[in-house]
Amino acid sequence: MAHFHEVLDDLRAPYRELQESVPGVVSGYTEMHRAAMGEGELSAKMKELIALAIAITRECDGCIASHARGAARRGATVAEVAEMIGVAVLMNGGPATVWGPRALSAFHEFADS
Repeated sequence: MAHFHEVLDDLRAPYRELQESVPGVVSGYTEMHRAAMGEGELSAKMKELIALAIAITRECDGCIASHARGAARRGATVAEVAEMIGVAVLMNGGPATVWGPRALSAFHEFADS
């Protein structure tokens, strides 16, 4: 199993525990996620690319894994992901030159599986 699949797997059990402990918070977040990430004036694919750019900036492996998978599932291309990473590098500087390639690797992992 590849790295970013493992990241998501590692988060499953603690997420379930949190969901059991604070179900209202988790269900509220889930509903907000559905409302924000669905099709609208911006496509769901574009929203996943935006979320992936933010994940790079926030340096969040779980977020990168989740939104790389979402971008792949919504048909993003390598060229689109690479161009988005270019914008993330512009806006975030040096750290994005580390986290951007991680996001590209995660995208390849989910796009190729």
